[in-house]
Amino acid sequence: MTDNRSATRHTKWGRVILMAVGAAIAVGVVVLAFLWPSVTSSAKDFPLAVTGPAAQVSHIEKALSKSGDTFDITTVNSRADAVSGIRDRTYDGAIVLGGDAPEVLTASASSPVTTQIMSGVQSRLQKQVDSQVIAGINAKIAAMRKAAAGAQAGGGAGTIPTVHVKLTDVVSLADSDPRGAGMAAAAFPFTIGGLIGGIVISLLVSGTARRLTAVSVYAVIVGVIVVSIMQPWLGVLQGSFALNAMAAALAFFATGVFIVGTTSLLGSVGIGVGAVITMLVGNPLSSATAPVQFLPGVWGAVGQWFVPGASATLLRDLSYFPDADSAQSWLALGAWAVCGLLLSLVGHFRNRELVHPDGWDEEDVVSTTETGGGAGTATPVSGRGAPEPATV
Repeated sequence: MTDNRSATRHTKWGRVILMAVGAAIAVGVVVLAFLWPSVTSSAKDFPLAVTGPAAQVSHIEKALSKSGDTFDITTVNSRADAVSGIRDRTYDGAIVLGGDAPEVLTASASSPVTTQIMSGVQSRLQKQVDSQVIAGINAKIAAMRKAAAGAQAGGGAGTIPTVHVKLTDVVSLADSDPRGAGMAAAAFPFTIGGLIGGIVISLLVSGTARRLTAVSVYAVIVGVIVVSIMQPWLGVLQGSFALNAMAAALAFFATGVFIVGTTSLLGSVGIGVGAVITMLVGNPLSSATAPVQFLPGVWGAVGQWFVPGASATLLRDLSYFPDADSAQSWLALGAWAVCGLLLSLVGHFRNRELVHPDGWDEEDVVSTTETGGGAGTATPVSGRGAPEPATV
């Protein structure tokens, strides 16, 4: 009779508890990574331009300073300077004083939060103007009553002035995406798309050159497909189709090749490392739906150097803010792409075979070790003879 008691060994209790605790901590980290930026973000250092007579500018600055550090106010010389600053993303909004009525400038294409804040500024200014008008009317009525009491001939009651604070959208969203929902929703699929390409290629393709070729072809094709959906079909993106497709392809390539590179260097563990850096660090810090300044500390600026933040900002700039300086976004995506290529090459040379028999494809030998991320055993063929084991 066969004893099967040793056929299946139970997991040790210590390991069971350790795995359960580790899994719970991992879930906590994921939840923290996605909720922390949203919960801790606040309206602060909102870049705002103000122009007009010095006395009025000083008055409005004092009024806005009561909001704490909500606004980062810069005085400019004219309305044209304010508009130019909004178009190149130096400012997210502006207040123009000195005319018949104050004017508030906004850019709905910047983010939904920008429109909300500037609409609030318009409402506050309108209340101040209304109170000033009412105070003026009351003073005029009091003067008329005083004149009447002195038996002086008074003029007519006059007309009540009406002053309307105008809200002007300098850079508006496309009619096909009036609320900016498409731009905001596209950030996450871009991150997932890069991860999927890198992971699938890392698992199913062997050989460094083959992997890099696959991720390059993937990035170009998916970039064109995604931009075709977002621009001519749905109208979410604007501007040059070719430039948008190039930016999208670079974004997918940067994430995909980084996953390929970490996998080449670390083996299957590299997939997890690349996914954590991209998904749990880069994506929450991308500032895809709010100004960069709203994240705590310097994390908003840091997030612009990761692929999700750089790609979201770049596509928004190319579509709606062609005057903005997009060099940082291009540089960030290019840096991640170069990093992935370098990691792939380092992994390739670290795992390459020690002996290279004649007639054997080096890529095939290297691929046997790249999959495992370390040294292994390959079976090269010497000419047409039988296979001989060789250590790589």
